[in-house]
Amino acid sequence: LQHDLQGLRTGRASASLLDPITVEAYGTQTPLNPLANVSIPEPRMLSVSVWDKTMVGKVERAIRDSHLGLNPITDGTTLRIPLPELNEQRRKELVKVAHTYAENGRVAARHVRRDGMETLKKLEKDGDMGQDDARQMSDRVQKITDETISEIDRTLSAKEAEIMQV
Repeated sequence: LQHDLQGLRTGRASASLLDPITVEAYGTQTPLNPLANVSIPEPRMLSVSVWDKTMVGKVERAIRDSHLGLNPITDGTTLRIPLPELNEQRRKELVKVAHTYAENGRVAARHVRRDGMETLKKLEKDGDMGQDDARQMSDRVQKITDETISEIDRTLSAKEAEIMQV
């Protein structure tokens, strides 16, 4: 979740902004990092230096097609990406994307809880764990899940405030 949220644009240039982007390279979806170097020459500009000149078009297309609303300018093997001011509508769209990432995190936490509870029930059924121990462990699993979801909510609130800050 932290990694996904770092990729949401807040109006400032950040190399992690492009982390969620994958490029169709050499027959597979590849993260941008092994294909190019991302730098920040100006506060509102990203520069992407692509190692393989045959990949420049694919990298540009991947950046353009991402949900980030970026329009790279090709200059040889370098892509310059100006970061325009975010308008209110775009900020709200980014908040919706952040909510989607947070919900995916909550779902993942609940899946881990479900798997843990199923394991505990199986151990109890097989006689490897007593009923009291299983109940105690079940309570701990639920407590950890609740704490994780609370942390997700706190992280989402902080990111939402950061995005909406003008």
